[in-house]
Amino acid sequence: MTVSKALGAIVGGVAAGLVALSLMASGAQAQTVTLTGERYVPTVWIDPDGCEHWVMDDGAEGFMTPNVSPDGIPVCRRGNPCMVANSDQLFGTALYNISAENKRRLLNFFKSSGATAYVIDGHTDPRGGFEYNMGLSRNRAESVAKIAREAGVRISKVRGFGPTQPVAPNTSAAGMAKNRRVEIFCIR
Repeated sequence: MTVSKALGAIVGGVAAGLVALSLMASGAQAQTVTLTGERYVPTVWIDPDGCEHWVMDDGAEGFMTPNVSPDGIPVCRRGNPCMVANSDQLFGTALYNISAENKRRLLNFFKSSGATAYVIDGHTDPRGGFEYNMGLSRNRAESVAKIAREAGVRISKVRGFGPTQPVAPNTSAAGMAKNRRVEIFCIR
């Protein structure tokens, strides 16, 4: 392959990726593509550390942040925990639906926080079994993310950690209550 053909292929690939990203940004449906047996959807996401990643039409992943260090390493935006809510305040015992009052509170929070994206993490205490708590924490985080989407904000990631990241010992009722929480990280 000649240098000009190789350069043309690279430029064409970058242009196609930019078109895919601009279509996604304008609200168009992303199409699933199959490439050598692997399925993926061209997309952009932000990690909890604030680094933007993208997947283009050729399946390659890269960083999309405009800020790089002199060594070419991406400088990512900071994500701060901007809200930690005890899940007992948001959800009933063993439930993941949110009351109308708490929904209004969360909508107000998302509309006024000013972040560019959010990461939502759900946590539980260890009672009830590991698999059960992993599902419950994920469902609770998804319930909060659904409200965030209703507020029109961008959700980068939704995760359920179950009982794996306690912030207090699980040896007392007060400690377990602190571990039953939903954390919202604001990417600014």
